[in-house]
Amino acid sequence: MLTIGKLAKAGHISADALRYYEREGLLAPERKTDGGYRLYGEDAVRRVRFIQHAQACGFTLAEIRELLHLRQADSACCNDVKSRAIEKKLQLAAKIRVMQAMSAALDRLIAECAGGELPLDDCPILAALEAVGDEATRMP
Repeated sequence: MLTIGKLAKAGHISADALRYYEREGLLAPERKTDGGYRLYGEDAVRRVRFIQHAQACGFTLAEIRELLHLRQADSACCNDVKSRAIEKKLQLAAKIRVMQAMSAALDRLIAECAGGELPLDDCPILAALEAVGDEATRMP
């Protein structure tokens, strides 16, 4: 059995994060001591690593909870997990497109500005951002 400190060390994660995972329903101690200390089974390290890896792939904690439930469901199959991975990949691709558009907009603004010691009233970046705001408020 592992204490929360030993599990934290094995999972390279803080004890606070483990308590948060517990509150989120992602991890539960196998039992508690009479003193209230959490004790985890050896499989807890594997579960923590699963959670961390899923987070690194962009899954939210709610999505990770679903994956963990799928893993224990008798009626679930690999296609259930694959469809969630595809859905996450599509969400990430959409976010990347939005970020690329934002980056391109910033590139255009930066290219329009010569920089230097101009007063802020003459700053083309601030003027362009103000103009966009004016256009947005005029839209129906």
